[in-house]
Amino acid sequence: MPVVEAVATVPVPPELAFAVSQTTAPVRYRWDPFVRKQHFTDGATRPGKGVRTFTRSRHGLVMVSEYVSWAPPSHVGMKMVRGPWFFEMFAGGWRFAPAPEPGSTVATWRYSFRCRPAFLRPVAERIGGWLLRRDIRRRIAGYAAGCADPEVLAAARRSLAADDD
Repeated sequence: MPVVEAVATVPVPPELAFAVSQTTAPVRYRWDPFVRKQHFTDGATRPGKGVRTFTRSRHGLVMVSEYVSWAPPSHVGMKMVRGPWFFEMFAGGWRFAPAPEPGSTVATWRYSFRCRPAFLRPVAERIGGWLLRRDIRRRIAGYAAGCADPEVLAAARRSLAADDD
């Protein structure tokens, strides 16, 4: 099963780095070049294990995903529930760990996927791996920029403060 990964070190502590990664519209659109539209489904208002999200990508593709792990500030994981026909399976995980530099975080984002139909899988997964590597690199670069954006950081801090209430 193919896996693509991107890593960035951001100049904020893990709690804030995690919170930036979970910002929602409209703030999310400031940093996430992949997402064109995203919202929670089933009446949810906050992320968490079992919560589902609807996402329309910059490519116009739609995916409904579900959080399968939720452990702030260290990691979050999701799996595709419904998505583009060519994905038999898609899952992603984002990890946040303290960096050697005080007050910084190493963010590691990883996607795994399997394409269909099976007879096209070898070619489809090579192409899919190339496209997803390109997208995940752009996405983590946008995330790193978001970790330096005062508006994004302010929204992430507000969400942390709300979690403390």
